[in-house]
Amino acid sequence: MYHAIVKKLALQSFENLNRGNYLAVLKTISPTITHTFSGTHALGGTRHSVEAMQRWFERLYRLSPGLNFEIRNVAVSGWPWNTTIAVEWVDRATPADGSAYVNEGVHVIRMRWGKVTYLHAYLDTQRTEAMCRGLAYFGMAEATAAPIED
Repeated sequence: MYHAIVKKLALQSFENLNRGNYLAVLKTISPTITHTFSGTHALGGTRHSVEAMQRWFERLYRLSPGLNFEIRNVAVSGWPWNTTIAVEWVDRATPADGSAYVNEGVHVIRMRWGKVTYLHAYLDTQRTEAMCRGLAYFGMAEATAAPIED
């Protein structure tokens, strides 16, 4: 029963992201978060605070408006004090330059007592870097900005 509840919460989080409601997702984050998005591009790096995650989400939605996740699979293991969730997805967006962006990957998430303490996005970083290069060519300086880290 616990795993089914956690799976439902994970799916709700991705539905919130599909609506651009990252503030609802941030409410599920522990103050002692480790959030890693692979790569050395503007969306890459590791954050350790909810505030840095909020700045990261703001950038994410500026660079890739209309971001939408199609969830392929969700796996949950563990208990309330040490839960691991793996979410396999395909995401799509239409960046500001009008190009099509499609990527696929997995989020590995760890929760402790209902709060996310660890989130690592594994994806094709070359696609994300290509999107950022295209946006920079289009004139979006933020697409070549340093990763948001703390």
